[in-house]
Amino acid sequence: MIQRLSTPQNLTALAYESIKRHILEGNLSHDVRLTEETLSQQLGISKSPIREALNSLQSEGLIRIEPRRGAYLRSFCIKEVEDLYNLREALEVYAVSVAKITPQLIQELKSSVERTKKYLKSHDKIHHIEEDTRFHTIIAKATDNQELCRVLENIQNQLWLLRCQTYDLSSSSAPRTHAAILHSFEQGNRESAQTAMRQHISHVRTRLIDFLNASTG
Repeated sequence: MIQRLSTPQNLTALAYESIKRHILEGNLSHDVRLTEETLSQQLGISKSPIREALNSLQSEGLIRIEPRRGAYLRSFCIKEVEDLYNLREALEVYAVSVAKITPQLIQELKSSVERTKKYLKSHDKIHHIEEDTRFHTIIAKATDNQELCRVLENIQNQLWLLRCQTYDLSSSSAPRTHAAILHSFEQGNRESAQTAMRQHISHVRTRLIDFLNASTG
């Protein structure tokens, strides 16, 4: 059950955040229908902000809205996964090439790597994926390029659903590959950081596509 909203201000934004969190936490399956009426009752607000929130989530690629039927989680074909990961690779390899390497960045990345290890060891899937995403977000923010950050956040949100479903495929490699990127930064070796980032994203992409091919074969 989605948590009922009690704050009256900016209901569209509140509805958007509440529904999005519900989705990203893996609380819905692909056959569950989201309707304005049901969400309105659960959140305790009118249908209008619900409608606007669902439109925003569809724009981000998290859901698809079917006229007179409601909204459903988005399903990905292999080509869509390839396209998203190819774009993510291009952007993130660029990000490590221009990110401002500071003591603060290094410390934030170190802390993230340690948290990733902890969550992996405790089999905490949601926090592990969140920390994985945070690691890449830290690097993106260090570029001081807001548009880059916005696009990467959108890509990560779209891929979250798929990553929850295929967590065991690549989760164990995250601490090692993140540590390799961190080490390259510590050495001031951007070329090595680019290589590590490219290999990291390529590995995840390959595992996901192999999984999808096997599932549909």
